Amino acid sequence: MALIHHYPFCPHSRFIRIILGEMGMEPQFVEERPWERRMEFLAINPAGTTPVLIEDGGFVVSGAGVIAEYLDETRGLGMGDRRLLPESPAERAEIRRLMDWFLNKFHEEVSSYLVHEKIYKRFIPMSMGGGAPDMAMIRAARANIRYHLQYIGYLTSKRNWLAGDKLSYADMAAAAHLSTADYLGDVPWDEQPTAKEWYARIKSRRAFRSILNDRIPGMAPVSHYTNLDF
Repeated sequence: MALIHHYPFCPHSRFIRIILGEMGMEPQFVEERPWERRMEFLAINPAGTTPVLIEDGGFVVSGAGVIAEYLDETRGLGMGDRRLLPESPAERAEIRRLMDWFLNKFHEEVSSYLVHEKIYKRFIPMSMGGGAPDMAMIRAARANIRYHLQYIGYLTSKRNWLAGDKLSYADMAAAAHLSTADYLGDVPWDEQPTAKEWYARIKSRRAFRSILNDRIPGMAPVSHYTNLDF
């Protein structure tokens, strides 16, 4: 059985968990608090970041984008027409472009601020930078997310899913990052009904259920977080 080192509110970890759910894989999960920088974890992944996949034979794959590509290469063909990174070079290029958009650009402009300031800092010791959130960072993330929602609305007004006619890694990357912001109540869904309808569709998928069960001790999610018809 494969093993995944992850943190429940790491959006990159959520991306891989959704992929695994769509592929029907049930690996063993190990919760890893990346800010603790455990020596045992650093020995596996010197970068100290989640997620990390460890195959049965001990082969280690680190990083959300790398793991996604590896899973497609090793399991993708078995999914047939449900493959999440299809064979067409043009389709693959567009999916990869949008994966990069959400795993990097969205993360740098939105989810990294919100997750670090509102979640991680609750658990990080004061001596290591923990404590109250920096509201300037949160305001920046809230401003930036509107631009990204507009782009999602634009794409989904012209396509069935973000990258085309079929569900793909692009949708999962976007939904994983949005889900962390949504838990915190920082997604202005009413401003972009087309983006909201797209998110409701992916949120309703079986592979998303474990994401919706995640909870932060002492911090309940926004009221619509688990509502599939919100």
